[in-house]
Amino acid sequence: MRIIKITILLLVTIFCFSRCHQPKETKQPLVKNKSTPKKRIAPASIGYHFEKSKTWLKKNAAQQQQNIVQAVNRTDSSHLAKMDSILIPNDLSGDLEYYLPFPFSVPYLKDIKKVIFFSYAAQSFGAYEWGELTYTGQTNMGRKTDPTPTGLYYTNWKAEKTTSTFNDEWDLRWNFNIENKLGIGFHQYELPGYPASHSCLRLTEKDAKYLYDWADQWILEGKDSVKVMGTPVIVFGSYDFNGPKPWLQLVNNPHVLDIPAAVIQQQAMPFLQEIINEQAKRDAVAEEK
Repeated sequence: MRIIKITILLLVTIFCFSRCHQPKETKQPLVKNKSTPKKRIAPASIGYHFEKSKTWLKKNAAQQQQNIVQAVNRTDSSHLAKMDSILIPNDLSGDLEYYLPFPFSVPYLKDIKKVIFFSYAAQSFGAYEWGELTYTGQTNMGRKTDPTPTGLYYTNWKAEKTTSTFNDEWDLRWNFNIENKLGIGFHQYELPGYPASHSCLRLTEKDAKYLYDWADQWILEGKDSVKVMGTPVIVFGSYDFNGPKPWLQLVNNPHVLDIPAAVIQQQAMPFLQEIINEQAKRDAVAEEK
């Protein structure tokens, strides 16, 4: 009996000692949720030809195929139907990303949680998470008299519906502002198939809705002080307003508009440290919560 009591006492002592010497709980740092490269279906080949719009639309009702053709022609459904001759991929069996110019992966962006690129020359955009292309689509940017300024911006405030500062009769859906003083943002509006806006970045409704939900708003301290910037947006390149639409060249060279990862790196390099610093601020605010 004495041996049993001693054994029990020894076990209790060991348990108390181990409890007293456990390290204090520390707040765990935020873990980066790195993007897994998206699995995509590739077409058997990439090539293009021209067809009459009405003729093609009569025999192709599948929404996925129509989405691809609209993107290739940098337009929307209503304007595609009004066009005479349109650009058609020879093989429409692939995912949309194969018909637009942004690279699927940019290792240089591996430490950037979210960033959006708008190419003026290609009239298209690419959204990246940790260096992996997560979404892409067509855009119609600023016209010759009201070009979209290039450079680094950040998403700030957003509204499901707002009114244009140029014309109060223009309703902008799924609007995300990126330049507050100049009133520049990306939003849903008609895409005639060429740069036609008053410096904003026009999108189809589905693309505007996606970016509206995906990008982050700024965080304000009080009413006027910006505590944390939103998602970085980089607008780059130039458009030849006096020449033919650049994507028409795809018939002769299906890769003429391709944007290599090195070009995205070159565009991001001057802003990388600033973007990382702003990202750290957002992470710090998230940790406080």
